[in-house]
Amino acid sequence: MLDFLGTIGGNVLGLPGILGLALGMMTRRLWLGAVMGGLVGVLETLLFAGWQFAHVGTLELMIAIAVGVCAGTLGSVIRLKGATA
Repeated sequence: MLDFLGTIGGNVLGLPGILGLALGMMTRRLWLGAVMGGLVGVLETLLFAGWQFAHVGTLELMIAIAVGVCAGTLGSVIRLKGATA
């Protein structure tokens, strides 16, 4: 359980969370922010696995993509609310 929570926390505070949020804030389209965040999640997982899919854990990849999608969408929502407020 601690490994699972550590993976989630590491992704939220790592590249998928921070860079996904930043990329999401660059667009006003929710789907584009989500896609960019998800791509960051995939690239980050591959980067730390030595660019080999054989070294990528399925759970780590799914968590990284989910965190990236959520962060990218949140960044787009921040951009939308900041632009209209």
